[in-house]
Amino acid sequence: MTSMFGILRRAVTPGRKDGLPAAPSRAPERRQHNLFEAAATFVAASVEEDQDRMDEASGWVSPEALSFGVGELACRAVIALARERDESPETVARALLGLADD
Repeated sequence: MTSMFGILRRAVTPGRKDGLPAAPSRAPERRQHNLFEAAATFVAASVEEDQDRMDEASGWVSPEALSFGVGELACRAVIALARERDESPETVARALLGLADD
């Protein structure tokens, strides 16, 4: 009876030898990208009109995370430009978008 269970176990779980679990097969190591790397790559690829790189960066994180990262990058860029130009972030943002001053 015990040998019957061993036969069933080996049949159901291939890779077992003598009833012991097989060593887990490892998938090739894939580097994890964070949302800021994805956003930076996505925005740079957009500027360069490189659709392949945009698609690649889009696959690194969820659409929500990518959207957050792009928004954060935009905020940081506007702040950096505002400091550089000694202007308010609103003035810089409106100028970048070609909007009239209020």
